[in-house]
Amino acid sequence: MDLFEGLKQKIVGKKIKVVFPEGNDERIIGAAVRLAADDLVHPIVLGDEKEINEIAANIGFMTDRLEIINPETYDNDKKEAMVNALVERRNGKLDAAGAAEWIKNVNYFGTMLTYMGEADAMVSGAIHSTGDTVRPALQIIKTKPGISRTSGAFIIFKRTETYLFADCAINIDPNAQELAEIAVESAKTAELFDIEPIVSLMSFSTKGSAAGPQVDKVVEATKIAQELAPEYKIDGELQFDASFVPAVAGLKAPGSDVAGKARVFIFPEIQSGNIGYKIAQRLGGYEAIGPILQGLNKPVSDLSRGCVEEDVYKLAIITAAQTLI
Repeated sequence: MDLFEGLKQKIVGKKIKVVFPEGNDERIIGAAVRLAADDLVHPIVLGDEKEINEIAANIGFMTDRLEIINPETYDNDKKEAMVNALVERRNGKLDAAGAAEWIKNVNYFGTMLTYMGEADAMVSGAIHSTGDTVRPALQIIKTKPGISRTSGAFIIFKRTETYLFADCAINIDPNAQELAEIAVESAKTAELFDIEPIVSLMSFSTKGSAAGPQVDKVVEATKIAQELAPEYKIDGELQFDASFVPAVAGLKAPGSDVAGKARVFIFPEIQSGNIGYKIAQRLGGYEAIGPILQGLNKPVSDLSRGCVEEDVYKLAIITAAQTLI
């Protein structure tokens, strides 16, 4: 089954509330209207209702199935409750005046709706940087117990082939513990999207074929990940060809239950992860959806500023599905 058809079946009719802070962008409006029409999510779009309706009319959409919230005219009692919740969440690092300023920013406002349960998830980044999207999530929603930091995964797919790449977006150079956490969280994400969670921690070395601190980090991370989640097939250090090609795996890593079978690929640092997913996308002809932010208490996803409406639609489906974990 097609990746998105499977995800649609999981979320259809569940009225999962996804907030879109960038309601004045036609890509967001178009995707939100389609998601509502397909009964996949309950879209909450932030912005001025008149402006949103005008943009929608210009691109041929009706907004009658969207919930539109204007942060500037939000109910005063609800706004006060939001400010108080933010002050409490920041635990002395922010006063009421500062919190009131923060929620004037649509990403902070959308994050607070998600944190307070008014929304189940958030999708942003069409007109904001990754930092502008991720920072409020880290400050307010925060990571799950036992997870030291969030990470960014990409779903890489073409027809019936689907893989998961991480971390390609957030952590510049994770240490062994962080890399292990990324591997385990990626296995969980893979399961949600019906990707077999066979996890390779990749390197330029396979089973001691090269040496150096970069290799040592991956070896240590593999051991930690295996201890953290013995229920998953996790192995490393493996080169990509040993991870992916059975014939090469037989030569380089005989006996590995991951080599030649991997479907989840963990890169040792962001540089190789970012390069790797873009090579797959541009040379391999795979579609890359993400980054999906892993390890947060509630799902938040970051769009590319170069996204199109279809990207917003698909990432919203992925984000809504994450609420089912």
